Amino acid sequence: MFLANIAWKKLGIFAGGVLFGTAGMKILGSQDAKKVYTEAAAAVLRGQDCVMKVSTTIKENCEDIYADAKRINEKRAEAEEKALICDCAEECDGKEV
Repeated sequence: MFLANIAWKKLGIFAGGVLFGTAGMKILGSQDAKKVYTEAAAAVLRGQDCVMKVSTTIKENCEDIYADAKRINEKRAEAEEKALICDCAEECDGKEV
């Protein structure tokens, strides 16, 4: 008797799953659902465009920062080289080479 109750319960769960799956497929394939999918895809594409614009702006800013940093380091190296040349010139004054 106990086994009979379990068998009916499992059969009922299976039948409910099949019914739910069939109804779900009908709902997911309907025209209204397709409109929702289309709107969702359009929103994703708009989001992608926004992200791409922001990432392009960030990339451009990083390139500008890199170029400025290189320029600063070049100026600093020139100044250090001039200072070294001046120090050497002061030490060499009055000495025979």
